[in-house]
Amino acid sequence: MAPRDKPPESEKITLNLGYVDLGRIDLLVQEGFYSNRSDFIRTAIRNQLDTHGETVRASLARQTLELGLRDYTREELQRCQAAGEILHIKVVGLARIAPDVSADLARATIGSLTVLGSLQASPEVRKALADRLH
Repeated sequence: MAPRDKPPESEKITLNLGYVDLGRIDLLVQEGFYSNRSDFIRTAIRNQLDTHGETVRASLARQTLELGLRDYTREELQRCQAAGEILHIKVVGLARIAPDVSADLARATIGSLTVLGSLQASPEVRKALADRLH
């Protein structure tokens, strides 16, 4: 995979802020507390996630969710299929289904798919699993 073909390690989001809040952020950037608006927003989000860290950990354990990056390869899904296993995928972060996984293999091995964050899969696999996405 060429460096430019590498998928991004983050996802862009859009948010709306009031003019006063935006001005206050710009003032903190101007005063050197943050390098730019994005730095401030990322820091604020991380601070809130840290504040609620125990709640997140308890929820992950209760719901048996995997945290972080989880890759599903064609070989892994083929092993599941051979063993007659059905996966119930639950990921907080990024779930990636390899580009060489066919829609048929995905439907045969993935019973449900819950992703809180982002899912990277081919359009064919997304379509095949549309009724199993939660």
